[in-house]
Parts: sequence; structure tokens; C-alpha cells
Amino acid sequence: MRKFIVSATLVAALNSTALAQSVGEQTGVNSALGIAPKTEDFVKEAATSGMLEIDAAKIAQQKGNADEKQFAQQMITGHTKTSSELKNLVPADMKSVLPTALDDSSQKKLDKLRDAKGEDFAGQYDPMQVSAHKDAVSLFERYAKGGQDPKLKDWAGKPFQPCSITLRWRRPWTRIANDR
Repeated sequence: MRKFIVSATLVAALNSTALAQSVGEQTGVNSALGIAPKTEDFVKEAATSGMLEIDAAKIAQQKGNADEKQFAQQMITGHTKTSSELKNLVPADMKSVLPTALDDSSQKKLDKLRDAKGEDFAGQYDPMQVSAHKDAVSLFERYAKGGQDPKLKDWAGKPFQPCSITLRWRRPWTRIANDR
């Protein structure tokens, strides 16, 4: 009963105007509860995720093994395409929401990846890809179900090749990707 009351209070608070939904996105609560992000949050997170994936893939092309380099090229191609599509679909009054650089959290992930040596690189890059794409699938599915902007909502509901490739990529950690 206590868990129910806490959960109900949390849902009510996140849906109120007193707390911006972005707090729920930042903490992961919206994802856990299946709440759709606000359009601004969706745009920021989708764009930041795409930038991180492209930058991480560029590092993988330099440091990765043959499989990772091939995978990285697919990520660059796929995320460049989806990033361009997103920029074209963002309403004019929200163009300023599109980030021009990575946020601190994403930059730290990229720096850690850049500093990884040898086998440590695969140990960082591979799980990072699974995690990032699971998060992206959640973000896009939630926006497709309850997003505010009809064009972005429709776009978010379409399957995205980069996520499909990642979650099927044959690596020792593939089991983790299938635990969704």
C-alpha cells in the first residue's frame, strides 16, 4: 500500500505544472513509468543521443576491431540520417531547443571512451551501445504513444535502423540486449 501511495504521488507530481516533465526525463522516472516526454525533452534527448552515437562511432573507427569498425560506420550513416530527419521535423519555434554540443553527461561518456585502451575499449563501447539504444527505443516508443507534435510523434513511431542494428548486433553481450 505504501509503495502505491508513493508511486501515485510521484505520478501526480510529474504530471502537474508545478514540476516540469523534464525532471522526470532527467531522473529516468518517466521512462520507468512509461510517461511520454514533452516535445522539448524529446528533441533534446534524441538530438543529443544522435550526436553522442556519431562521435562514439568515430572513436570506434579508430580504436575498434574490424567488427566494431563496420558497426561504427553503420552507426554514423544511420544516426546522421536520423539527426537530419529530426532537424527537419522540429517545429520552427523549437529550433533553439536543438543542442549544438553534447551535454556534460554525454561528454563524460565520450571522454571515457576516448581514453579507453585496447580491450578496455570494447568493454566500454559495446555495453554503451546496448544501453544507449535501449534508452533510445524507450524514448521513441514513449513519444510515439503520447507525444505532443503530430509529425514528430509519427516519426518517432517508425522503426529506426541504428537501434535495430545495435540490438541485434552479434557480440558476447547480445544477451543483455535481448533482456528488454
